[in-house]
Amino acid sequence: MTTTRILEYFSSLMADDESLPLTEAALSIAQDAYPDLDMPAVLAEIDELVVRARRRIPDDADVKQKVDSFNRYFFLDLGFSSNLNDYYDSDNSYLNVVLRRRRGISILLAVVYLEMADQLGMPVRGVSFPGHFLLRVSMPEHDLMLDPTNGQTLSEAQMVEMLEPYVQRVGESIGSALRVLLQPATKREIVVRMLRNLKGIYLQTQRWQRLLAVQQRLVIALPGSIEEVRDRGFAYARLDYLRSALEDLERYIEVRPDAEDATAVETELHELRQRTQND
Repeated sequence: MTTTRILEYFSSLMADDESLPLTEAALSIAQDAYPDLDMPAVLAEIDELVVRARRRIPDDADVKQKVDSFNRYFFLDLGFSSNLNDYYDSDNSYLNVVLRRRRGISILLAVVYLEMADQLGMPVRGVSFPGHFLLRVSMPEHDLMLDPTNGQTLSEAQMVEMLEPYVQRVGESIGSALRVLLQPATKREIVVRMLRNLKGIYLQTQRWQRLLAVQQRLVIALPGSIEEVRDRGFAYARLDYLRSALEDLERYIEVRPDAEDATAVETELHELRQRTQND
């Protein structure tokens, strides 16, 4: 599949928040690294895992019993867990590879968990917690917070400890921050977090072509974010796509003439204009 068709497909998936298919969107992201990915085959594999899971959950089980049974299947029988040996491997962020290896970062493990839980009728949502994506199970008495890398139920004290470095940075009280940050994430927010994880990896490793692919998707996923347009412009510049870089960076300055980084962007634009004149 060509890059244009891949992005058109991703755009169609991201068109409507209500009907956004999270698993398909995650697989679409993986097409940047695996353009020949057989998406129906991967979805069928997940469906088969759900069939096997359903056999292990008693028909009369309540929510807690369903979660406990499913967690044994997901983490013990199937062996899903975090990839501790190479956490920053980009393959930990591609759903097809995570499904094959049974290893990945927390948000990708959560996407698999959420897809299967949804098919099994389990009330589970994702939570975009700082530093570590979480799962939230709706219970009659009180909600459970789960770690998607091992199925562990997290106490408030554990989550406060996880949050402390981030709260100190923003100067909030931990209690008020925790209540806000434990709200369920939308599917679009989950997709954006997956993309920004990859953005960080590819910036760090200077894999500019892969970074550009991620930026193309971020511009689609966040159509109101001029900052992602700016970052796509910088990615274009790294790859010597000069006119596309100019277009994005000029658009950014037009919308944000007083931005803190306006001087740096204007400097980049000046260099790009000189390079286009010399070509």
